[in-house]
Amino acid sequence: MTFDFETSAGGPGQHCSKWETSVPEGATPGDMIQMWVADMDFRAAPCVIEALQREVDRGFMGYFGDMTPVREAVAGWMSSRHGWSFDPSIVRFTHGVIAGYANVIDAFSKPGDGVILFSPVYHAFYGKIAAMGRKAVESRLVLGDGRYEMDLDTLAASLTGRERIVTLCSPHNPGGRRWSVEEIRRLADFCAAHDLILLSDEIHMDLTFPSVAHVPTAVAAPEAKPHLITITAASKGFNLAGGETGFAVIEDERLLARFDKSNKDRGGTPNRFGMIMTKAALTDGGDWSEAARAHIAGNYAVWKDRIGSIPGLQVMEMDSTYLSWVDFTGTGMNSEEIDRRVFDEARIVKSPGAQFGTGGESWNRFNLALPRTRLEKAIGRLESAFSDLQ
Repeated sequence: MTFDFETSAGGPGQHCSKWETSVPEGATPGDMIQMWVADMDFRAAPCVIEALQREVDRGFMGYFGDMTPVREAVAGWMSSRHGWSFDPSIVRFTHGVIAGYANVIDAFSKPGDGVILFSPVYHAFYGKIAAMGRKAVESRLVLGDGRYEMDLDTLAASLTGRERIVTLCSPHNPGGRRWSVEEIRRLADFCAAHDLILLSDEIHMDLTFPSVAHVPTAVAAPEAKPHLITITAASKGFNLAGGETGFAVIEDERLLARFDKSNKDRGGTPNRFGMIMTKAALTDGGDWSEAARAHIAGNYAVWKDRIGSIPGLQVMEMDSTYLSWVDFTGTGMNSEEIDRRVFDEARIVKSPGAQFGTGGESWNRFNLALPRTRLEKAIGRLESAFSDLQ
């Protein structure tokens, strides 16, 4: 079966956050190329659309009931796609991954405690930590052979004893890399040695490039289960973020009980349509997932070749996600000048690196999950905006 990744499904006037904000005064929304919000521009997998249509035709819009079939779909996908087997009954659904992140913070730390982040990293973590009265503790990633690496020795030397949770973004956003089994095992050993909860956010797990396998933290370091919580969703891999449905997988009974109490205390029930979409994607969406990953990898190859050829710009190597991390340090320009050229001249909306924390200041993140024709238009605009460097 073939799928269409060249026709955009989103756009102005269609309730798309990506397209209806960040438009300069006087500009036409459709003239801007939106490469910021982590949504794909593609139509959802046919199996998801068909499942939703059946639900709409049924006409019942009430609370979602028996979660067993969705739990089984999650467990089946994890086993067949990622080599991770567990009892479906331990799956817990949340109102998106960040809501699950908040539940973990609530259950396993107190106000004033530290939550460790490997920066630069997904900006929403910082906001949630601050909103819950905890302290974001940054452990800056270091560049090695053009990719990020964790510096656990420096982190160990900086610990104060108030840290309770370590956040691993795997695959990493915005760096676009898959952590190796060895790196994950070292981090798991570090958490065990310092009595820290290891929170593994694997929302991009279904976006590794073809021939590249994601290894869940629970598979890479099975001995970590007494202090490991995994949160993830089908939302990024299948473009279902509007369904606001995430899930946690917690194999340790003690940790699961604490998470359940927080989940119950904080309230909320699963989004009916998010659950329908999740089940459909993880049951019947494998072929679409493979095709989408191939398209994104092809986009990255074109992007890296041409953007990497602009003097002063360096594209970080990536093998997962659809989020490209680009370093503008070599241009010698300040952030205001870079923003002017990208936003005003090239008419591209990107994510500024500073929002991802320490280490992101000279970088910008670009979303590559769009039709190839639009990607090439964006590349041409950037080449023109920085033509004086060539």
